[in-house]
Amino acid sequence: MSKDSITTPSAERLADAARAVVGKGLPPVHLWNPPFCGDLDMRIARDGTWFYLGSPITRPGLVRLFSTILRREDGKYFLVTPVEKVGITVDDAPFVAVDFEVAGEDEAQVLVFETNVGDKVLACLDAPIRCETDPATGEPSPYVHVRAGLEALIDRKSFYRLIDIGTHHEGAFGLWSDGVFFPIADSNEVMVD
Repeated sequence: MSKDSITTPSAERLADAARAVVGKGLPPVHLWNPPFCGDLDMRIARDGTWFYLGSPITRPGLVRLFSTILRREDGKYFLVTPVEKVGITVDDAPFVAVDFEVAGEDEAQVLVFETNVGDKVLACLDAPIRCETDPATGEPSPYVHVRAGLEALIDRKSFYRLIDIGTHHEGAFGLWSDGVFFPIADSNEVMVD
């Protein structure tokens, strides 16, 4: 094996390393401080599709595996194992919230989101919902925090469902979950019965 094949980042080597450390829970990527090994030609599109060398990764298990070793530092995204760290490109958020469950009403309401990689997230003080609006188009982009600075873009169908259960509170329109109100728009901008 040549020295270049050892130092050049590869998805296969990362997957092997991730398999070695992934048990029943998420690996402790926040504790690992391996050397930076360069950027990998891997990209996560806005719709949650992962690409390697320009082709979609079609194996859900492999995407899930990579998602467990993802870390964000200073606004950049990395896949991290105990022995290497490689940069990847993320178009928007690394995950997509594809569905949610709701229980309770008003301040007692609880929202639990599911991501495209199988994570379940309770929207709460430590996992807030936020919404950005594109100034040019006015299009909202809602997010929920998943873990360690990683967010999920809430998909359109779920966002419409959230709007249906949203409420006005102290001049804002938003959502209650786990006793916390998450504003997503000014009340004057939203007309919902």
